Amino acid sequence: MPGAFTPRGARDDGCAPPPFGRSRLPVSWIAFIRHGPTAWNAEGRIQGRTDVPLSPEGRDEVARWRLPGELSAARCRTSPLGRARETAALLGLHDARPDAALIEMDWGTWEGAVLGELRVALGEAMAANEQRGLDFQPPGGESPRAVRQRLRRFVAARATSGQPLVAVTHKGVIRAALSLATAWDMRAKPPFKLRWDCAHVFDMQSDGTLLLRRLNVSLVAVDRRPTPRGRSRG
Repeated sequence: MPGAFTPRGARDDGCAPPPFGRSRLPVSWIAFIRHGPTAWNAEGRIQGRTDVPLSPEGRDEVARWRLPGELSAARCRTSPLGRARETAALLGLHDARPDAALIEMDWGTWEGAVLGELRVALGEAMAANEQRGLDFQPPGGESPRAVRQRLRRFVAARATSGQPLVAVTHKGVIRAALSLATAWDMRAKPPFKLRWDCAHVFDMQSDGTLLLRRLNVSLVAVDRRPTPRGRSRG
């Protein structure tokens, strides 16, 4: 991709193969983690600000996640929505404090709808709205640009604190972080593929921008139990 760059320690697919702890991070970094799965995620429904809890399957998945050492020692802020706060608790981040800047993008009257069905129903109007990229806006909701602006204020207020931070948040906020770091205008696919069972780490700058440090730092614990003979976990 012309103009694209690869973050330090990452492969061409944006993943970070070395364990997180092998490189020393600067003190002012932030690691974004998306909440675990919900029933609406499984159904493909737009959640936005609707306070949908983790599903039983989502709780089971997050219970298997483990934070790399640097992340487990960091302070934590979460979205005020229950699915993010519960994810933080399941990760052992019991001192997490909610912050409204980390709440999901407001999808207005489209919350609860299925995106594919909206595209069929609204046709060219929906296509034109999506082509606006950062200025895409659902009826009664907010744009990705507005999400990016509030995230930038959040980062600027913490960049010089000298303390690392974990933010348990939402897909829309993490996409906004990637946009801040790469100038992605959201009119095309993102420059790197983001996995949602991973942490995404950025250096915080005093002007509220972000520098991409590492994407897709795995949170999934490796099952090291011996496999009985004649059985496979595949």
